[in-house]
Amino acid sequence: MAPNKLAISSVSLSQHSSHPLDQKIRAAAQNGYAGIEIVFSDLNAYAESQNLPIIQGAEQIRVICEESQLEILSLAPFENYEGHNSLLAERLSVARQWMEIARVLRAPYLQIPSQYSHDCTGDERVVISELQQLADLGRAAQPVVSIAYEALSWGTHISTWEAALHVVEAVDRPNFGLCLDTFHEATKLWADSRAVPGKYPQADSVLRDSLRRFIAQCPLDRIFYVQLSDGERFDPPFSPSHPWYLPGEASQFTWSKHARPFPLETHLGGYLPVSEIARAWIVEKGFAGWVSLEVFDRRMRDPAVQPASAARRGIESWKKVQAEMQSPVAKL
Repeated sequence: MAPNKLAISSVSLSQHSSHPLDQKIRAAAQNGYAGIEIVFSDLNAYAESQNLPIIQGAEQIRVICEESQLEILSLAPFENYEGHNSLLAERLSVARQWMEIARVLRAPYLQIPSQYSHDCTGDERVVISELQQLADLGRAAQPVVSIAYEALSWGTHISTWEAALHVVEAVDRPNFGLCLDTFHEATKLWADSRAVPGKYPQADSVLRDSLRRFIAQCPLDRIFYVQLSDGERFDPPFSPSHPWYLPGEASQFTWSKHARPFPLETHLGGYLPVSEIARAWIVEKGFAGWVSLEVFDRRMRDPAVQPASAARRGIESWKKVQAEMQSPVAKL
């Protein structure tokens, strides 16, 4: 079996306010996870429920995780930072606050999704300079906070692992690397929610070529951690008549918010080639670091869906992925 330690995002254990962060932490620990990604909105809601400033809330959450023997993998997601047309000084001020929270949590990573606002510049010199300043903030005090940069499939300028790796290499800081997510790889290159087959033309060969390039070209030390999730097939295909449709919102973004079950939950409509991507990224590449489950299942907005049941779903999902990753026969 894969040697990777398993984490789960706090939002993947419940999306209902009746399930506070401390309950999610204990559910993860009791069901065999080694770590948890702390989502900022969950942390903020916990602090407010305790009438605490967020820093003191973070201190409490760190203690609860320590008592539960659960490592905190990351604080996430610090969104729409690089290249945004707002004042850089204001964005860096917010970044300092996030860094302080991450240090209190003892989270080694701050997760940065690629810019998806259109109120931004694609000027590489600006983007790289701003990300270097962010990475330098992470190294300005102890403990060091590393930046896990994730290419969103709907990113305005950076939407593939190759584009993200180019940014990582240009930033050229030891604490700046990649967060890889199977959902973004699949929905950028393979899955099309708007098409009857659910796939792009030549989807299999395009994805296969991308994975081969990844194995050959991506430096292992630039991979900070890997996230796994699936995606539900739309039947009929996604269109402006769908109740989730929002004008101007990327279809992948809409998909991500509502229909990302745990990997290989085919009974819930999951159909993405998660195992094939994970096999390349983890087994064939030889990645032995953290794997995290980051899902956004609309069913978890129901208060009746308990964090413990979500945690068990995730464990069973990871077992299936591990078994399929070891299969010598690729499905693509």
